[in-house]
Amino acid sequence: MTLMPVLISTAPIFFLIVLGYILRRNGIPNVEFWNMNDKLVYWVLMPALLFHKTSTIELSPGLVGSYSVVIIGGFLVTLVFGLGSAKLVGLPSGSASSMMQGASRHNAFIALSIAGSLFGATGLSLGALAMALLIPATNLAVVPLMVVLNQGDGKGRILPMVLRDLGRNPLIVSVLAGVAFNIFGVGEVPVLHDSAGLLGNAALPIVLMCVGANLRLDVMRASVILLALSIAGKFIVFPLITVVLAMLLGLTELETLVALIFSASPTASSSYTLARQMGGDAPLMAAITTIQTALAFLTLPLSLLVVEQLF
Repeated sequence: MTLMPVLISTAPIFFLIVLGYILRRNGIPNVEFWNMNDKLVYWVLMPALLFHKTSTIELSPGLVGSYSVVIIGGFLVTLVFGLGSAKLVGLPSGSASSMMQGASRHNAFIALSIAGSLFGATGLSLGALAMALLIPATNLAVVPLMVVLNQGDGKGRILPMVLRDLGRNPLIVSVLAGVAFNIFGVGEVPVLHDSAGLLGNAALPIVLMCVGANLRLDVMRASVILLALSIAGKFIVFPLITVVLAMLLGLTELETLVALIFSASPTASSSYTLARQMGGDAPLMAAITTIQTALAFLTLPLSLLVVEQLF
């Protein structure tokens, strides 16, 4: 693997993100279209893709256990880094919670698209496994911490609120259904899996344009040190810990590279919405999300090339 082929493979992904941004900012076709697309992706297309992949991937207890340690371990270390560095520089609680999100959360849709573009069906399947592990872990860790930081009067309701959100999250429900099909050896069900496969094929291009449509260049005003710390957490600490754990546990090159893609992807675009709803620093979160997404076009391929040399 060399830089130019990786850039060529990932360029269409970032092109679709830019296209989504341009279309929405020019009102094409209209704002309501993009709002409905967000819902279509969240409730139908991505759940179909995740169900199809998790129900057909070859799951082994060893792989699931190793991936859990690698993915969740890297996430937790970076979560501590993000929150600790924010407190170290004396950020107020709202900004600290946005810094924490910027350093530790991942854009699963971008990561899944890159995994599929570079490594085909196997990459998509491993990516679906990574999503299955990271989505619950992220929600169980980030949301309660944001409540503690920004909504002190709601601390007693943290667990019920998080469990309720997890229980109705269509991405988690689809993953659990797919894993259940897998464990019980149901196999591919005619019509059901055919339909899920067709919907899943439509998911990634649409979701990438939605990622771009939700970027906000007009609010890119933030301190350099705050942006630098979030970038360091997202593009250095998270990938570094993930790769170290992967090598210690003996993951294959492909398994390690897919885990790296998820750890080195930019922070989730939904972080802005969460910051706005839960008292975080929304303008800071928007700036972090936008800048990380732009930088990832170069940092992700470079990270992949560096780690490949280790094998």
